[in-house]
Amino acid sequence: MLVAAAVCPCPPLLVPEVASGAAPELDAARAACTEALGVLAAARPHLLLVVGPAEQSGRGPHPEGTRGSFRGFGVDLDVRLGTGSDEQAERELPTSLAVAAWLLERTGWSHAPVEGLGVGEPLAAERCVAVGREIAGRVARVALLVMGDASACRTLKAPGYLDERAAGFDEAAGRALGAADVPALKALDAELAYELKVSGRAPWQVLAGAAEGADLTGTLLYEDAPYGVGYVVAAWS
Repeated sequence: MLVAAAVCPCPPLLVPEVASGAAPELDAARAACTEALGVLAAARPHLLLVVGPAEQSGRGPHPEGTRGSFRGFGVDLDVRLGTGSDEQAERELPTSLAVAAWLLERTGWSHAPVEGLGVGEPLAAERCVAVGREIAGRVARVALLVMGDASACRTLKAPGYLDERAAGFDEAAGRALGAADVPALKALDAELAYELKVSGRAPWQVLAGAAEGADLTGTLLYEDAPYGVGYVVAAWS
């Protein structure tokens, strides 16, 4: 059963070495992520599953010990998902899971084994929910670290330019994530999310499937749109 969840954004800029001189702009987001991971640790899970958006090459399971890198962003920085060997890993972590690995290393995670799951943006809501149910049934106490951003269309300088629908979508998603509202997360419009360049829709709906019947409550820890991209941090327990 799902005993706790943390929802965090996944921009590489969350890593100060990548952000460089702009690093202080996301200090509040980093602090909120640390608080959310503290909720996961307090839940004493038997397994932590990290779920994040991924391109085709990064989709599917990533065993504990899998390595990731920020070299593609011009930074000589490597991370590892949890502890242990990466002998089973045939590929590197996708960026979202590399950011998650960085967060876990930063907070000294040692409370449970860690595995990763890269989820494709096109995955239908029904399939996302089914994947979440499977995750929740794996062990008696499962925790999720769910990575993903809201829309990338909040301002003229945003990666997806300005779309007047973006603020409303982000507000609804943030409200659902902050309230642990499972039906509202299931109901997120996948087509609209795609048009607004939302990377978190599929991972959030995996969370919704995992949370069915868990009766968790949520707390919204951070919500903002620096760089025109919606970032949300929430904790469920």
